[in-house]
Amino acid sequence: MTPDALTRIAEALERLAPAPMPAPDFTAAQAFLWHASPDRLVPVARVSRVDIGLLVGVNRARDTLITNTRQFAQGFAANNALLWGARGMGKSSLVKAVHAAIAADHPDLKLVELSREDLPTIGRLLTHLRAAPAHRFLLFCDDLSFSHDDQHYKALKAVLDGGIEGRPENVIFYATSNRRHLMPRDMIENERSSAINPSEAVEEKVSLSDRFGLWLGFHPCDQDQYLDMIRGYCAAHGLSIGEDQLRAEAIEWQATRGARSGRVAWQFFCDLAGRHGIAAG
Repeated sequence: MTPDALTRIAEALERLAPAPMPAPDFTAAQAFLWHASPDRLVPVARVSRVDIGLLVGVNRARDTLITNTRQFAQGFAANNALLWGARGMGKSSLVKAVHAAIAADHPDLKLVELSREDLPTIGRLLTHLRAAPAHRFLLFCDDLSFSHDDQHYKALKAVLDGGIEGRPENVIFYATSNRRHLMPRDMIENERSSAINPSEAVEEKVSLSDRFGLWLGFHPCDQDQYLDMIRGYCAAHGLSIGEDQLRAEAIEWQATRGARSGRVAWQFFCDLAGRHGIAAG
C-alpha cells in the first residue's frame, strides 16, 4: 500500500473518530459558545447585551432571576428557568444582563450558549463543564421550541433531570421561548385527538416545561413602557430630543410596525440615533 493511501486512510479515521476536545480554558472569557462537529467551546470576547437598568417593564422577572442566579453563583440551591412570552420583550437580553450583573461580583460564573440544534450533544458538553468544578456555568439556550416530530426535547432532560448521574452541581439551565409549553398549541391538541392514549402522549412533551423550577412570563408592553424604554436609551447614549417630538416619532414608528415591544423600541432608537449622528451598539 502506498504512503498516499495510508495517509488517506488515517485522515478518514480521524474524521470518523476525531481527537478528544482539549480541556477548555475557562479563564479566557466570561462567555462561551458551544459548537459540535467538532466539539469546541469558543470564547466570546465581547457579549452583545444591554445594561440591566435599561430593561423596562420586566421588574418582577428581573428581580426573580437575579436572586436565583446569585444563589447559584454563591453555591446555594437554585432553579432552572424558562423565560417565555411575547416576542421582543427582552427575554434573552435579561439573561445576558443578569449574568453580567452577577459575574461582576462572581467572576467564576460563566455564560455558555448552545443552539437548539446542538441539544443532542449536550451530554458531551456537560462532561466538560462537570470537569471544571472551580467554575459555575449558566447554560443558555435562546428561542427554544419543538415541532411535532422533533426528538431534541429528550436530550434536554439530561440537563433538567440529569438521569442517574444527575445534573452537574456547577451547571444551571436558562431557556427562552415564545411558547409556554415549548410547542405549538395545535400540536398539543393533535396529540390529544390522534394518540392511542392521548393523556400519555401529551404528558411526555408538555411536562418538559414542568421541569423548569422557574417560569417567568413576558407580556406585551403598553405605550408608556414603550416610551420609557426609548427615553432610557436616549439618556444612556446622551441623545437630547424634545419630548413632543420623541413621542410623536416613536408612536408613528410603532404604528408602522404594528406592534410595541422592547425590540421595536430599540429599532426606533437606532434610527433616531443614526439621524442624530450617534453610534448605538
